[in-house]
Amino acid sequence: MTKNGKFDGLANVTAGATAICTVGKEGTGLTYRGYSIEDLAGQARFEEIAYLLLYGELPTEQELNDYDNRLMSLRGLPAELKAVLEQLPGTADPMDVMRTGCSVLGCIEPECTFDQQYRIAERMLALFPSILAYWYRFHRDGIRIDTESEERTVSGYFLHLLSGTKPPALHQRALDVSLILYAEHEFNASTFAARVAASTLSDMYSCVTAAIGTLRGPLHGGANEAAMELISRFDSIEDVEPALKTALARKEKIMGFGHRVYNVSDPRSPIIEGWSRRLADDSGDDRVFRISKEIETVMWQQKKLFPNLDFYSASTYHYMGIPVPLYTPIFVCSRVSGWAAHIMEQRADNALIRPTADYVGSEERSFVPMEKRHKAHYG
Repeated sequence: MTKNGKFDGLANVTAGATAICTVGKEGTGLTYRGYSIEDLAGQARFEEIAYLLLYGELPTEQELNDYDNRLMSLRGLPAELKAVLEQLPGTADPMDVMRTGCSVLGCIEPECTFDQQYRIAERMLALFPSILAYWYRFHRDGIRIDTESEERTVSGYFLHLLSGTKPPALHQRALDVSLILYAEHEFNASTFAARVAASTLSDMYSCVTAAIGTLRGPLHGGANEAAMELISRFDSIEDVEPALKTALARKEKIMGFGHRVYNVSDPRSPIIEGWSRRLADDSGDDRVFRISKEIETVMWQQKKLFPNLDFYSASTYHYMGIPVPLYTPIFVCSRVSGWAAHIMEQRADNALIRPTADYVGSEERSFVPMEKRHKAHYG
């Protein structure tokens, strides 16, 4: 509880131990199993990171090749799942589609024993892009896409499914880096929800469904979509400062800035900003990037708030032609690697997560019979 008597959502409370990820000292750095996010985003690809999170070590060349082959073999959508995706409305929130797709998959291919957990984690990694793209293309274009593909990377695979054409190498690598940056982030809200579910010894699909439902909330996921909505309001950089000052004066929340854990900066933000700049230069139209930079400048001048990962992810996805409603579901396709790793870690040394609460309700009182409940508050 804070000094003013309000609860602060367990801020600065240690809720467990993990060997998967740390946000570093003084809320600045970020590592996955001891490797800095800068090294991983600069030198690896997403499949290596997923392997690292799930198995604890970076793969050898042969292990990565085998892993790629396994993921490629697991991309086919079951007929029953296709039928469900077709029956869902095209107007549904894509995050609802992801949550439902995960739950349906758990009915079709249930986890009967925890010995199946690695296979199920790989199945979700392979299939989540298929679920999203199949539903989107069916309702947007009226076609049933083939989710089997020779694309070896998750990023190339998803972009190919989405557009129907092989993506440019620059786009593929930009999305690859984005998936790495979104893959894991310690005890964030969705990961903690997954661990709470796992602590009850529930199945992996239920744990991941709980995580997706948590990520759907705008205070956790969705900031990248809100950031793009903000950026889209402006036709030029000259429009930014007066409009933002007005919004801040009205105490409107500007999504994509500040962070619950980081105090100085989000170490992921400069990385994705660099990719946004590269894609802007490649497109020949840097207006969206320049507007984004101006928003960052004004937010720092007015509120001393720094951009988090979500802010420049918005313009990065924009330059790749990804529809805004799919921004947060892409987060799911990446973070499922971190969620699965945490579910496995929770299971390996489990204790039921059941915190206590400070009671702030009425003092103990006598039961009031029905015939006497005729006045307000029974006074």
